[in-house]
Amino acid sequence: MSQQPAILDSIIKQFMYYRTLGEKAMRQLEPEQWFVSPNEDSNSIAVIVKHLHGNMLSRWTDFLTSDGEKEWRNRDDEFEEDTADPEQVWQRWQQGWDCLIQTLEHMQPEQLEQIIYIRNEGHTALEAINRQLCHYPYHVGQIVYIAKMLKHGSWDSLSIPKRQSNDYNEKKFAAPPVRRHFTEEV
Repeated sequence: MSQQPAILDSIIKQFMYYRTLGEKAMRQLEPEQWFVSPNEDSNSIAVIVKHLHGNMLSRWTDFLTSDGEKEWRNRDDEFEEDTADPEQVWQRWQQGWDCLIQTLEHMQPEQLEQIIYIRNEGHTALEAINRQLCHYPYHVGQIVYIAKMLKHGSWDSLSIPKRQSNDYNEKKFAAPPVRRHFTEEV
């Protein structure tokens, strides 16, 4: 990633941050808990991962050359539980994120202005990236929230733990100012 231009490097780091948050939340649970739905109108973590997987493969496969809504994608099916195998859930998670990151790692800055299509609607590549940079954290937030509800015992905070903001800020302001992406600490 160090060879990436600054904007693409920042985008990749931001996506990786949310990938890491989702992974840290999922790892705090027993794998069978990934299949628990909070209620009949909610999705389990496994179903959310299935949806992310389908979306990521559709959007990032041939990102610059074909519509982001692939003919082979069945979005409605993504919201149906189809496995009880934690390994399959984890493979979907990894495959989706790997597809996204590999695509971004091969992009050049001049391609950010290229017009691409999602459901036959034109976007610049940068607009499409930003669209997904909003969409995926929305679902990662759902995963984190479900994991926190299902976790029995102590939750390892994924950010600044409750009632520790002052201590955290004291440490930050005690150090000299530094220029870096905030995700480098994660």
